[in-house]
Amino acid sequence: MNDAKSKKAGKILLLFLTIGIGFGIFLGTIFYHNFTTRKLPNFQAKRVENAIRGNIYSSDGFLLASSKKVYKAVVNTYNINPQKKELFINLFSIYSKIPKSQIRTKLEQKGNVTLSYSIDSKSASYLKQLNLKLNQLDVFQSYEDENGHIFKYGLSVVESGESRDYLYQDTMEPILGYTNKQNDTNITRVQGVKGIEKSFDSELEPMNDLLMIGQRDIGFNVILNKNSTFKDRIDGYDVISSIPLKLQKKIERLADENTKGLGAKEILIGIVESKSGKILSLASSARFNPNEITKNDYSRLNANAIEYSYEPGSIIKPIIYAILLDKNLTRPDEVIDLENGRFKLHNFYITDTHKLKSSTAEEVLLYSSNIGMAKIAQRLSPSEYNAALQAFGFGNLSGIDLPYERVGVIPDAKRFQSEVYRATVSYGYGLRTTFMQMLKAYNIITNHGISYEPYLVEYLQDSKSRYKLKHQMPLRILSDKTAKEVKNTLVKVVNEGTGKTAQVQGITIGGKTGTAHIAQGGKYVRKYNSSFFGFANDEKGNEYTIGISVFEPNETEAYFAARTAVPLFREVVNLLIKENYLNP
Repeated sequence: MNDAKSKKAGKILLLFLTIGIGFGIFLGTIFYHNFTTRKLPNFQAKRVENAIRGNIYSSDGFLLASSKKVYKAVVNTYNINPQKKELFINLFSIYSKIPKSQIRTKLEQKGNVTLSYSIDSKSASYLKQLNLKLNQLDVFQSYEDENGHIFKYGLSVVESGESRDYLYQDTMEPILGYTNKQNDTNITRVQGVKGIEKSFDSELEPMNDLLMIGQRDIGFNVILNKNSTFKDRIDGYDVISSIPLKLQKKIERLADENTKGLGAKEILIGIVESKSGKILSLASSARFNPNEITKNDYSRLNANAIEYSYEPGSIIKPIIYAILLDKNLTRPDEVIDLENGRFKLHNFYITDTHKLKSSTAEEVLLYSSNIGMAKIAQRLSPSEYNAALQAFGFGNLSGIDLPYERVGVIPDAKRFQSEVYRATVSYGYGLRTTFMQMLKAYNIITNHGISYEPYLVEYLQDSKSRYKLKHQMPLRILSDKTAKEVKNTLVKVVNEGTGKTAQVQGITIGGKTGTAHIAQGGKYVRKYNSSFFGFANDEKGNEYTIGISVFEPNETEAYFAARTAVPLFREVVNLLIKENYLNP
């Protein structure tokens, strides 16, 4: 009887203990939820979209350089089922177009492996769909790390940055330039290194990434309201060049053909709209493909039109002649004694190709007399000589919108105290100029004595507007009268003198030839640079200043400008007619 009562009391006690424990748990739960911080579900969402670099266009609307977003594909090798590894390789190769052997090699690594950093947006979309299929096919498996944590990841495809694409490969190089990659946190950006890419780097670079932070809807999209954060995506400005692609490609083809035919090291061709300084073409035969720069391209990365200086030879003569005319130090009809082609100045002998007894000052240009130029140049004082050359742009930056321009070398006033120096500079030795400086100087003569700053970029534009860039105000360097007289003389050089093969019927053409020895190791060797600079005008008011330099043609008998640069000048003028820039 007592045992039965004891068992009953035990059961009642156990029941009360169970109820008590349950009640304690209930009170503890209430206390926890009321007096501790709860982790509520995150009802906010964040969206980031990276802005990209602006585009570069030709003046006729062709896209020359553009940026595109690229993605990286990452997979953890421990998550790939060994029995289905080949299936993964085959499918990934099909979707990404990456060779199987390349994928197989990368998967030999352990842990997280980046299979590619440069997947385009279309392929990235396909690979995200592939990830779903791979999960359905059980290609991925869970794995446990050394700390006992279990992981299961699939194929991760995320934005890795941007890449630069040059659609016409080597066209407009090296003035278009190129970029290199810069790491910005986890995103790869590109930065201009040379050419227009460099000089307009700050305008081209992206301004602001898109940022959206706020409450989310059921689809995890950001709800935009007064409490949300929003910054719009602003890409870099687009840059619009002054150069039409169609003309540039044809000018480059002429440069390439003549470089090959003459065995030259490089040919430069420049065409400037005389009345504005706008460059219509600046072509080099030494180009490279910025999409795939190799070691063989290193010597071609510099824009030699502005970064290489050389002794110009006789193409400087019209500049010196114009300075003397403008200062009333000579007249076109003044008779100059040419010493029968050989003249001794101190211990220095000056010779002429055409051995003449005498000629007028104008004929000194027609027959390219070194003796005649040496004599009349003595009339300039040392300070006048140096200042006049600087006024024409020598020894100074031309102002062109390209980086790393060189200023060349001109003698200072003290050195011009030497009669020999005053003589040699007058026919193109003892100073160094760049191609662009010479083109700008000739444009002063072509354009009525007014100097314009040359430029390659005409506009910037965004999604709303186009903005015309301002350039330096034009400066008068020569009187209109002097410029006209020199122009007429340059026309005579083409009609009667050394530039006869440049003639094109129905077009007014003037210019000057120059063939300059190249100095190496402190002495002049049998290597030459030949040039022809001048202008081509029609009766409708179209006026273009054109410069051509042929560097180191290897023809032993055809290195003179009359055989190299002048015929090419004629080809350029005929092309301008064909493309309706000139009308005979």
